[in-house]
This record gives sequence, structure tokens and C-alpha cells, in this order.
Amino acid sequence: MGRYASVRGWLEIDFAQRSAAEQVIERSRDELYSGGWAFPPKPFNWTLYLFYGGDLRQSELPWLRDQVAQLAVLPPVDDDNDRPRGMFLVTLDDREPAVMWQVREGRLDEVPAAELSWFRA
Repeated sequence: MGRYASVRGWLEIDFAQRSAAEQVIERSRDELYSGGWAFPPKPFNWTLYLFYGGDLRQSELPWLRDQVAQLAVLPPVDDDNDRPRGMFLVTLDDREPAVMWQVREGRLDEVPAAELSWFRA
């Protein structure tokens, strides 16, 4: 049995970027793990939040990280030049520290997460 990671987080994108985001996810669809992606079923207000939540084999983390990196570079759709932004928390097991994938300004940065011992099962 392999080791697993828990990933949960979101991206804030413009409604006009939804189609491009869906294409990024569809291009590297995984029959099991792509099910972690979720869009709100009905748009409301001005920001579209794209969520991911799931437990996946650690060996599949690069697959998901690559998708998040592709989403991070979606071009702005208006004069505000707003790019996708968000955060994903990646927890492994007790032997490895948690990390955060921070998305901002067209980049995905991986940084150590705050101490989350209260958050683990």
C-alpha cells in the first residue's frame, strides 16, 4: 500500500476564466483523482471559487501540482489584470511536515505550512 496525502484548497478566478480552468482540468483528467475538483453549480457575486479536496497517493502529487501551476498562469481577463490566486494545504503523514501551495501573481510557490498538529486525524 502506498502513502497518501490530503490536499484541500481553492483558487479564486474570474467567471470568464471558468472555461479555461475546466480545459486545464480536462486535459489531464484522472478517472479517480479529478473528482476532487469542484465548481459552484450556480454563479453568484463576483468571484468564482474553484475548490479541490481529496486524498491521493503521494506519487500523484506532481500530477495535481502541475494542474494548479497551469491554473496559476491563466491570463487576466480584464483591465484589473487579476490573476488566479489561492491556497492549497497538503498534509502527508506524521513523518513529514505539511506544506502550502500558494498561488498568486501567475506563480505557484510551495512553502512550509504552519504547525497543524490539531488538524491531523
